[in-house]
Amino acid sequence: MPESTQSRRMCRDCDGFATVTITTGLPAVDGIRNTIRAHCPACRGLGYTVRADLVRTGR
Repeated sequence: MPESTQSRRMCRDCDGFATVTITTGLPAVDGIRNTIRAHCPACRGLGYTVRADLVRTGR
């Protein structure tokens, strides 16, 4: 009998792509482009959301 796994709810703002790398357009001294990482503000870079009943609010 297959085991059932609980799937995590994917973040609706980033669709699971929580962290992206963006080039600044400026080359470094060695010729490689400088990059920065940007995290999804909704899921804070996790890619999934936590159920509302599991989050403690107001404390």
